Amino acid sequence: MKKDFYELLGVDKNASDDEIKKAYRKLAKKYHPDISKEPDAAEKFKEIGEAYEVLSDPQKRKMYDTYGSAAFDGAQGAGGPGGGFGGFDFGGFNFGGAEDIDISDIFSDFLGGFGFSSGGSRRSGARKGEDILVRVDLDFLESAFGCDKEMDINLSEPCDTCHGNGGLNPKTCKTCNGQGRVVSQTRTILGVMQSQTTCPDCGGSGKTFEKTCPDCNGKKTVKKEKTISIKVPAGINSGERLRISGKGSAGIGGGPNGDIYIEFTVKPHPIYKREKNNIYLDLPLNIAEATLGCKKEIPTIYGNVVLDIPAGSQSGEKLKLKGKGIKPNGSFLKGDMYVTIKVITPKKLDRKQKKLMKELLESDLETAEYKKLEKYL
Repeated sequence: MKKDFYELLGVDKNASDDEIKKAYRKLAKKYHPDISKEPDAAEKFKEIGEAYEVLSDPQKRKMYDTYGSAAFDGAQGAGGPGGGFGGFDFGGFNFGGAEDIDISDIFSDFLGGFGFSSGGSRRSGARKGEDILVRVDLDFLESAFGCDKEMDINLSEPCDTCHGNGGLNPKTCKTCNGQGRVVSQTRTILGVMQSQTTCPDCGGSGKTFEKTCPDCNGKKTVKKEKTISIKVPAGINSGERLRISGKGSAGIGGGPNGDIYIEFTVKPHPIYKREKNNIYLDLPLNIAEATLGCKKEIPTIYGNVVLDIPAGSQSGEKLKLKGKGIKPNGSFLKGDMYVTIKVITPKKLDRKQKKLMKELLESDLETAEYKKLEKYL
């Protein structure tokens, strides 16, 4: 007795063609005898193939929905030639209604190492060149405003002697007859499958050489020191990278050049600190300046400015200088600068200063904050 084809594929009777195809692909991977460890994998694989061959064909599916599997019993049934079902012949690799399935796609997971390709596409062996990482130190102002930098780096370049071939006096590879690939056949439950791999002798180039290049020893590239110039964008910060596409080491076998990555480290500044695009500066004041208020000349990265310090300023208070921060490259907005008040208590006083401080101490300088504590004394 035949099983329910919809049940075999795990779909309902109203499933769309795409849902049926997706279910079949999933199960075909699961039960393929070459990779499945289940004891009945071969039988399961055959059953889902039979189910898909019928349900993927609109005419056959209609007959199955009307008459069931009996509609397909007969000379081409399960006991027919080749052990197939309605044209599903495993021995000849003929999928009947499953011809719209891309077999190379279904089995690419476990045939990937064999270079399988239904269209016989050639692997060129081309590889992208090596990426280079260069670390560059900047001072605070260089990072804030941007700058031009030059640096010497070692890059792999095509060998001039052999023109990047790795050898001299080229000739057609005898192993692949200049095709760059070799073809092999593997017998599976689905029949004979053809696979292609890069030629091991010529590496996919189709050529071998009578003599290995003496300058690059067959590596096709040599190290050369080059000086490159870069424009550091304004506002760059520590840890950020700049990519220079296609300027890294030369590719192999006609592959593209690698890239150069510039990683920046900004040296600490003696007085400035940076958070995002804002700059912070500590401003020391003595007790008198903080108490009475004053004017102070402040250094900014754009030049000096005079800042009004309000009377009664406290340690930790911040005064904002709008637009005196960092303006990143391409941005319309500048960061701000924040000046943090730091009231300095003197450790040493001369006789006159001590006398003035004692007079202040004897006056009523008690703060409202301290008076809050008095009721607990």
